[in-house]
Amino acid sequence: MRDNGYAFAILMMPLLLAQALHVRRVTPRLPEPPGERSGIFGSGRDLRLMIIGDSAAAGVGARCQRQALSGRLVAFLGGDFRVTWKLDAQTGRTIKDVLALLATAAPGKADVVVVSVGVNDTTRGTSVKKWISRHEQLIDIANRKFDCRHILLSSVPPMHLFPALPQPLRWYLGERAKRLNLALEHHFTGCGGCRVVSHDFPPEPDFMAADGFHPGPAAYSHWARHLADIIRTFM
Repeated sequence: MRDNGYAFAILMMPLLLAQALHVRRVTPRLPEPPGERSGIFGSGRDLRLMIIGDSAAAGVGARCQRQALSGRLVAFLGGDFRVTWKLDAQTGRTIKDVLALLATAAPGKADVVVVSVGVNDTTRGTSVKKWISRHEQLIDIANRKFDCRHILLSSVPPMHLFPALPQPLRWYLGERAKRLNLALEHHFTGCGGCRVVSHDFPPEPDFMAADGFHPGPAAYSHWARHLADIIRTFM
């Protein structure tokens, strides 16, 4: 955000806080969908896949895991690979939580790690410095503990388009999300084995869940297809 944006945000802080509390109070709390969170699927060359992160990684907004990110991604990859996959995601996680998860996890093997995190960091005010530092630590742990060949960092979704958020809160969180994304792209685009993947599904109601805050099945399918296309280029 530019300096005048910061000044505006400071002046509007009482309204922004009131709107944030109102959104938290009235927005439906959608559950994480049921379904398998690990398994083996498909045929072809072996591909070890790990998906970690927040409520979007967990599939909130879908009716079951088959319609969520993990289910769609494994389905798209299964025609080309024998995918051994695991999903470790939970609503509310920040980059700090994901980092702690990896730090305490048992060592293993993963060809590809998909990371989805950022909305909670945006709403909770994670600084750009901590955002980048914790991603650097995450990448280091993924490489050392999981012998990871490729890490796909999903960008923070376009919060300035979230229908559940009123103005000016939507603008404010959108600007924060953009700052985190710019920092992510600046520091990790072209980094060996690491790629930043943007959310590029259309900002239309049909792509959003009923809460106006999470992706719906169409968005998960679009996102998963994009990830699968990227994975095929380097596997």
